Amino acid sequence: MNYPKVVDVKPVDNCRLYITFETGENKIFDVKPYIKGEWFGKLRDPDTFNTVRPCGNTVEWADGQDIAPHELYELSEAVINI
Repeated sequence: MNYPKVVDVKPVDNCRLYITFETGENKIFDVKPYIKGEWFGKLRDPDTFNTVRPCGNTVEWADGQDIAPHELYELSEAVINI
């Protein structure tokens, strides 16, 4: 399956990401379950966590950490804009 492109991502409180997809959908993704071990553990540092940026149909951090597109899209929660 092709997943929509990430057009914007903002780090928010409690190790979560506010993501806008090309479809116009806004979703929140919780990164906490991924922050373990040496590689992803670097994301505990707020300065590192805040380097997140869009990268095609996913997001990535300055050190190269990323989330699989299917996980990013399917495991994020929709934000209802009123």
